[in-house]
Amino acid sequence: MITLLRPALVLLGGFTLVLGLAVPLAFTGLVGAAFPHEAGGSLIRQGERVVGSDLIAQRFVGPEWFHSRPSAAGENGVDASSSGASNRGATSGHLLADVKARAAALAQAVPVPADSATASGSGLDPHISPAMARAQIARVAAARGLAEARVAALVADHVEGRLVGIIGEPRVNVLRLNRALTRLP
Repeated sequence: MITLLRPALVLLGGFTLVLGLAVPLAFTGLVGAAFPHEAGGSLIRQGERVVGSDLIAQRFVGPEWFHSRPSAAGENGVDASSSGASNRGATSGHLLADVKARAAALAQAVPVPADSATASGSGLDPHISPAMARAQIARVAAARGLAEARVAALVADHVEGRLVGIIGEPRVNVLRLNRALTRLP
């Protein structure tokens, strides 16, 4: 029995060290060296202070800011500690009522961009569609006393294209757009 058990335990220990420790550490080091910004959480800094992440939405309230997608994460939305969708199905009356209420609140933007009325799956999506950003230009410009053309140009400058030209949809990172908005004279 010992003659059979010993090689099995040695192999188990060896594979545990190689596949459970050495390989993950090697990949972590390789990715950290090749992509330090992404491996570090894609943090956005203002000087030495971390102000957010490219990957997690922040809640912006008030007419002077571009707003993120609606969120079901947390009581006030966009709470990274309680990420998740509402789990309401497509036939849910509550989901339909929420979408109708959001669309009615945005009735001045015709047509209402879909991401303005629907919550993201994680509740933490940091991006909005260019159409949703354009639908907010008049409100933001009026609240800040800026020309709409100037705010529209800022939105156009912050549209990110598809990954490698084919993957995903064009999008606007709300945190980056609002930070650029604060730098306008």
